Amino acid sequence: MNGERITIRQQALLRRSAELRQALALQTNVLRTPLALADRLRDGWHWLREHPELPLTAAAVLLVLRPRSAWRWSQRLWWGWHALRRLQRVAARR
Repeated sequence: MNGERITIRQQALLRRSAELRQALALQTNVLRTPLALADRLRDGWHWLREHPELPLTAAAVLLVLRPRSAWRWSQRLWWGWHALRRLQRVAARR
């Protein structure tokens, strides 16, 4: 009798586990698109790090053709770099 109750309880738990897995799968579908975008951004970042000649060439062309724009963009990038570094330091403290 006790073994039969354990078997029934085990089957109920297995059913509940299957239901929870299915519900979790449905809920995580919402994250599929943002995670795919994050993966593409990461892959692009890795590609740029392996091929720095492309952004450097673009910067050189911009510098030659539009020096004023290049100066403005360099200031913005410099400010962005420092802001990112500050955020990283704050995040590291927490």
